[in-house]
Order: sequence, then C-alpha cells, then structure tokens
Amino acid sequence: MGYLPSLAFLIGPGKVEKWSRALADNTFSGIHQLDWFDIALLVPYFLLMGILAIYGAHRFLVIARYFRHRHKVPRIPAKRFENLPPVTIQLPLFNERNVVDQLLDAVLKIRYPRELLEIQVLDDSTDDTHPYTEALVTRLKAQGHPIEYIHRTNRTGYKAGALQEGMAKAKGEFLAVFDADFIPPADFLENTIHFFADPKVGVVQTRWTYLNRDHNLLTEVQALMLDGHFALEHTARYGAGLFFNFNGTAGILRREMIIDAGGWQHDTLTEDSDLSYRAQLKGWQFLYLPWIECPSELPVDTYGFQVQQQRWAKGLTQVSLKLWPMIWRSDVGWREKVEAWFHLTPNISYPLMVVVSAMMLPVMMVRFYIGWQQMLLVDAPLIVCSFWSVVSFYLLAERELDRKTWKRAIFLLPFLLAMGVALTISNTKAVMEALMGKQSSFVRTPKYAPKLSGAQPGAVAYRRKSGWLPFAEIGMGVFFLTIVAYCINVMNFFALPFLLIFVCGYFWAGFSTLWQEHQAKLRCEREARRVEIEAVS
Repeated sequence: MGYLPSLAFLIGPGKVEKWSRALADNTFSGIHQLDWFDIALLVPYFLLMGILAIYGAHRFLVIARYFRHRHKVPRIPAKRFENLPPVTIQLPLFNERNVVDQLLDAVLKIRYPRELLEIQVLDDSTDDTHPYTEALVTRLKAQGHPIEYIHRTNRTGYKAGALQEGMAKAKGEFLAVFDADFIPPADFLENTIHFFADPKVGVVQTRWTYLNRDHNLLTEVQALMLDGHFALEHTARYGAGLFFNFNGTAGILRREMIIDAGGWQHDTLTEDSDLSYRAQLKGWQFLYLPWIECPSELPVDTYGFQVQQQRWAKGLTQVSLKLWPMIWRSDVGWREKVEAWFHLTPNISYPLMVVVSAMMLPVMMVRFYIGWQQMLLVDAPLIVCSFWSVVSFYLLAERELDRKTWKRAIFLLPFLLAMGVALTISNTKAVMEALMGKQSSFVRTPKYAPKLSGAQPGAVAYRRKSGWLPFAEIGMGVFFLTIVAYCINVMNFFALPFLLIFVCGYFWAGFSTLWQEHQAKLRCEREARRVEIEAVS
C-alpha cells in the first residue's frame, strides 16, 4: 500500500483510510438477506448480461476462425473466361446531387471492352438530382459512352425495386453494383470477372475503404467498426465455408443467381442480406476478395450515421424474421445454422442493453448490501466476453489491415465503445419496429463527395429532423451520470470507467445531433436566401 501516503497528502488521511476499509467492508454480512425482490431483480439482470456476453464471446470465435482460414482467400481465379461476358454496371441513386459527377467519372474509367459493357443510372431522385443527372447522362451517351438513364416516378421497392427494374432491362450476364458514394477502381472488372468462370460462383464481394476516414473523430470510429466487419468477419465466414452477405455495393452478382434465388425483394430494408441468404440456401457460392479495395464515403454527422445504422439494424432483424424458418428447415449443417443466427440477430443486443441500463441502479444498490466486491467472480467473465472481446476484435482488425498505424486504434477504442452506446436507443427503436412488423421507407444517408476539389459537407444542404431521439439520449446520459454519483458515494470505483463510457456516449449522440441539426438549419436558410436573391436579380 505504498501509494497511500501520497493519496493521504492530497485528499487527507481520514478519507483514504475510510475508502480502504470500504473496499473490504462486510458490514451487512449476516444482516441483509436476499429477499424475493432482490432475487427477482438480480436473476433477469444477470440472465440478460449473460446473453450479451454470449454475443460478445462470439467475437473470439470469429477471431479464431480468421486465423485458421485467412489463407483461403483466393488471389487468382482457378480458371478464366476465353471470351469475356457482357457486364452491366448498375448505379442506384436517390437525391445524390453532390456525388453524381464523382461517381460517373470513376465508372467511365473502368477498363472493359465497351461493346460488352453497359452502365445503368437507376435514378429515383425527387430533387434537382433528376434533371441534372439526366442531362449529364444524355451528354455522355452522345459522346459514345455505353450509358443509359432510367428514372422512376415512384420509389416502389426503394433500392431493391430500382435494381429489379434495371435488371429486367439489363443486357449483361453479370451485374456490378455501386452505391452513389463509391469510387470503383479502374481495374475493378479486370480483377473480379474471371472468378465467375466457375459456374457455381454467384457473387464476388470486395472490401470497402473510406475516402474521408480522417475527416473527424466520428468517421475514424466508423472506419474502425467497418474494418472489423470487412477484415475479420467476412474473411472468417468465407474461409470457414459459412454464409456471409453481399454488402449491397462494391460487388458483382450473376444474373442467373438473382433470378434463381427469387429476385430482388423489398420486404426488408437490407435487400442485399436477404438475397444473399436465399441464394446461398440454393447452393450458390459467394467469394470475398479483401485485396480489392473500393473507396467509399462515411457519414460525417452523428444523425446521418445513426440513420444508416438504424436501417441496417432494422433490415437485418427483418431478414432474420423472414428467413430463419427457411434456414432452420434447410439441409445446411448445425454449424452454418448457428453462425447464421449470430450473423442475423446481433442487433437484439440493443433493446437488451436498454433493459439492463434501466435495471443497473437498483441492482447496484442491492449488490452494495450483499457486498458488490463478492460478485467479481460473476462480473469478470462477463467483462472478458463483452469488453475485452471488443478490444481484441477491433485492434486485431486494424493490425491486420495496417501493421504500421494500427496503434492509433488503441486511442480510438474508448470512442468506439462510446459510439456503440450512442447507437443504443436509435437501434433499439429500429429493432422493435422490425419485431412488431412496422414497415418504413428506405432513408438515404446524405453524401458530400469529399474528394472533389473544394467540396465541403453541406455543398447541397439537407435539413434533418431527429425528433425526440437526441433528447432521449441526453436523458439517458443524465441517468448514467446519476449512477456515477451513486458509485462514487459508495466507493464503487471499479464501475466508474464503464459508466463514464455510457455517459459520454449518450451525451455525444444527443448534443452533437442537436448541434449539427442547428447548423444544417442555418445552411438551409442561407441557401434559401441565396436562391431568393439570385431570382430577384
């Protein structure tokens, strides 16, 4: 206890002695007995914590599979086409004025015989993106580029509907899909198309990278989250022969496979995962090529990030509800079924976290009277499975992707954990809507073309309305701040670092959303005034 004299000098010997005794205090031993209320509180609390820990422990399994199977990622196709097949590139758009030029410029540079290439611009836009893009495509077609413009006056089926309608008019045997914010490399088709010489291959998926990774702290954290998915999860599942999903963009699909699997369907918000599972249940093989990078754009504001994550959380939950009976009755092995469960249902952890959060303060009070320090044998494995699995998973992903700069991820880990907390309420709402069968529209994420010269977020201003969400997040931050105060009062310093992550995460989400909405409102008002002045002059 050599550190006690220095502590005593700073805060007084009396308090240090009092705190030291409190850490091993057994005052209530033999006095307080667990009653029915305590048991009714502790049992469901630790049951829910156990479920969360199981999902956390699954990350260790993913890591083990990654090391066991990472060498199986193919570098060269087993055979090659003697005659190249026709390919259609599909570009689904919805109100993407800021990124249209960047997208088309990159796609037109893709190397492939022009007589075998077709580019479809599938534009569902309702703003000035429609006339601008239509005029741009008309000019490009007049210059001899193999490009077609398809505009729908309704959004039936959203992105899935646009892709399905485009496929009906497409000439290609293979369909390459790029979302509006992606910049495919010029050798994309050269590096991918020959893997389809194997007639069993239905999809080739490449790895996302990020144009604006260093834009702000939020984009760095997002990149860290997605790197875990693309570096470890996809590689582990592919290498182990398990189902994994086409990510909706930066990949190529065999037309025959789409038709055989039942086509693009729009009863979920993640049509890519839906099609992926239906196709793999039919026996089609998916390939993952992480060495092919396809740059994209990350949301630069908190609410845009939350909207994207809500769509993915709700869509994946919808897919699990839709397809799990089919997966369960299928002939695939138990190993594939168990992994499919973990793949399709992880977002259930968000509503579980809300319930655990609501129970946390009364549970702490009960544990104080029975001796919270005696519960470490229970807490330790839960912490290993939840906290340390996250730390190990994302640090390893960064180390595998960039062995020179991965150490920066250590600094970002607390922010990664806080951002996970920041998604709790919004993703809980999304999951509950999916479980209750509530349908919602496909909400786009604003994009700003960060690589264009002089482009800044807000080039075309988008007004956002987050409603009650940021206030609920701030309220949860205050609630956890209350728990922090309680822990300080009862000397439970062990819990403080974890609780402060919750406080920071909720306050980050709530206050940053309100601030960014205010800034967006001001930009929209300035843009409206500018348009009025130009109209008058």
